Amino acid sequence: MNFDLDRIRERLSTLDAVPLLALLGILAGLSSGLIIIVFRMVIELTLGFFLPDSSENFESLHPMLQGALPLTCAALLGAGFHYLPKEERRTGVGYVIERFNLNQGAISLRSLLVQFFGAAITLIGGLSMGREGPAVHLGAAGGSLLGQWARLPNNSVRILTGCGCAAAISASFNTPIAGVIFAMEVIMMEYSISTFIPIILASVVGASLTRAVYGHEPAFTIPEVQLGSLMELPFVVLCGILIGCLAAALIYLSTYFYGRTHRLGIGWRFFLAGMVTAAAGFVAPEILGIGYDTVDAAMIGSLTVSSLLIITTLKLVATSACFGSGLPGGVIGPALFMGALAGALFGKLGGALLPDDSNITLYVLLGMAGMMAATLEAPLAALMTLLELTFEANIIFPGMLVVVISSLITTQVFRQRGIFHAFLEVQNIDLNTSPLARHLHRVGVAAVMDRNIRRVNQTVNLAEADDILKKQPNWLLIEKDGLPTHFMPAAELALHITSLNQTTKAEDQPGDKPSAEEITINLLEIPAKRDNVTPILLSATLHEALDAMKKADVNAVYVRRMSAPNIYRVFGVIRKQDIEHFYQI
Repeated sequence: MNFDLDRIRERLSTLDAVPLLALLGILAGLSSGLIIIVFRMVIELTLGFFLPDSSENFESLHPMLQGALPLTCAALLGAGFHYLPKEERRTGVGYVIERFNLNQGAISLRSLLVQFFGAAITLIGGLSMGREGPAVHLGAAGGSLLGQWARLPNNSVRILTGCGCAAAISASFNTPIAGVIFAMEVIMMEYSISTFIPIILASVVGASLTRAVYGHEPAFTIPEVQLGSLMELPFVVLCGILIGCLAAALIYLSTYFYGRTHRLGIGWRFFLAGMVTAAAGFVAPEILGIGYDTVDAAMIGSLTVSSLLIITTLKLVATSACFGSGLPGGVIGPALFMGALAGALFGKLGGALLPDDSNITLYVLLGMAGMMAATLEAPLAALMTLLELTFEANIIFPGMLVVVISSLITTQVFRQRGIFHAFLEVQNIDLNTSPLARHLHRVGVAAVMDRNIRRVNQTVNLAEADDILKKQPNWLLIEKDGLPTHFMPAAELALHITSLNQTTKAEDQPGDKPSAEEITINLLEIPAKRDNVTPILLSATLHEALDAMKKADVNAVYVRRMSAPNIYRVFGVIRKQDIEHFYQI
């Protein structure tokens, strides 16, 4: 069985392990989908105990509770996070992007638990955050842990992490296509067949689990919608411009809040965010919690213009404070909330000027798509979300217009990157996302390493050297004090023995000749081409191998895996030119 598992792991190191990855994608979708369902149930059941009629009806609470609840939960989270190591305090989509690009998608069980319970308290407390960002973290962790527990190579762990993200978005919105695009556009930032197929399967499984528990309805109640007349196009353009400005404001204010408060203790940051939310919630309780009930109200036009302006503004301020403080919640839900209400404003304007043609629901949906595209830097995911929420192909035309305009306004006019990348930049976290890095991340060292090697001691006698060469290895891995330090071509040893024999014949004298056991060869002293080596784990990717060479200033690594405590089995060697040759091919 171990042999079979080893073969599977080595196969997964290559680029052509699509059938195996497809199976793993299904398993990742199952694990991630189940985590998201449990997460959602915990939040909804808890809120259902003290919120009448709906788990989002914070408006029904007494005004004192509307302020006290977020403040108390923020203080509770601050006290809990104070005792966590700094690395384990980080949560959400930005953290997943960092782990995917810089840590091979490895996410710990402890990180999953911190995100699960932290986000649950955040959302139950009515703080201005969403559940989709935590869901992405939880889904990614579910896929990542599956790969780590199975001891899969890191290139496969990365794919399973992406699968978990797709399943999370799919399960959250009941939008499987959007889940696929989000994972590849935002998290993985690449499209390839080897990743596309397992991610599709994971997304389908995630959506299937959600539909089995919550039904086939999407996250929002969507009335029939279509573009009434081409006369509305100016309003669509203006809507895109406004949404782009709103997205830029959200990104700027969130990073500004972080910049002004990140030197404070985490307890104080959370408390400040709680105070801002409490004050905003006292004026407009609609901003508390996820707020999808308010989005539904905006779609049917039941909110006044003044209400839309006040709620959107306060939601912007509260979300910026909460997200900028590092609270364990998401920004996707609030972005959709603000986009919906800002879109509703244009729907009201269109309804006043074109009462026969304008449809407020259309502008609400366009606002949501534009805000998602501009805030997350994910235009394709936004368009697919729009299409899957409405099942109306006619909405794609105005949707494309709004998505493009809002994205251009945010990135080109206000020079703002997507909110997750903006936060990574202000934290001085540099993602190596070059085409070379992405390609080398997709392949494990087992796919390229030369297995025809022989481990030898630094000093061997002539008889031992002859025995080694009879097995015709390509490389000799020379050990000093029990650890490999150098490697050299086996042909160099053969050449030295030939030279030694010729010298012995030329100096042949009568008398006793030394035996082959008496003639010693120091492999580190003979004239030969040798290179220093540094170790790399069998689970590593080619990118990790190249990084290891750069850090150790060597031109080769030997591949190993722990078979027992402090006992390593060596599988092969990889030279820098092997990686360069692979990339060129």
